[in-house]
Parts: sequence; structure tokens; C-alpha cells
Amino acid sequence: MKLRIFATLVIAILLGACRTVSVYDVRDAAVVSNVPNISKEDVRKAITRAGTTLGWQIQDNGPNAMVGTLKLREHIAVVDIPYSARQYSIIYKSSHNLNYDGATIHSNYNGWVQNLQKGINSQLNVM
Repeated sequence: MKLRIFATLVIAILLGACRTVSVYDVRDAAVVSNVPNISKEDVRKAITRAGTTLGWQIQDNGPNAMVGTLKLREHIAVVDIPYSARQYSIIYKSSHNLNYDGATIHSNYNGWVQNLQKGINSQLNVM
């Protein structure tokens, strides 16, 4: 009986440590800046600076898009970042070792995307 209770507790702890949540995407976030007449190139630079500062590898992916890759230990997150002078998005593309099942993902992923969003918004104000 004690062994069964112990095994149940261990399983509960392990499942709690690998908590998954719905994937957080940023869709069509407005570009807000204290810089007048901000350009698409300014937005691209803000995305690159924010991502690089947070450990993301940011690469151009055509004239209006970038791809961000974050590698932390054995985890990899990849996001598409389409942008214009008026808005940007951060959309899940792929991952490795984050328990993605088509709808949910390891809860740390959402924090990484939210930090990237905050970083981009911050960089847009220091152009």
C-alpha cells in the first residue's frame, strides 16, 4: 500500500514538472513607438535586437518575415515572425523536446515568446 502511494506521488510530481499549455502566438500586434514615421526596416531591426538580446537566433526569411530559433539546453523552439511597418506576429513553427502535440506545448515556451514580444515592444521605443 505504501509503495503504491509513493509511486502515485512520484508520477504526479513528474507530470507536474512537464506541464503543457496551449501554444501562445502573437498575431498582428500593433507596432507602437515613440518614433515618428517608423519604417518596416526599423521594425526588422527592433525584432533582431530584441531576439539577439534574449538568446534567439534571428534570420531573415524573405522581405517581410524572419525566423527566430531559441536553443536552451536540449530544447529548441522555432517561430515565424512576419512583420510590416504597422504590425508583427510571432507564430509557432516547430520545436524539439518541448512536448508539442499540435495544440499544447511545454509551458516554458510561452514565457520565451512573451519575453520576445516584450523585448520587441521595448526596442521599438528606443530606435
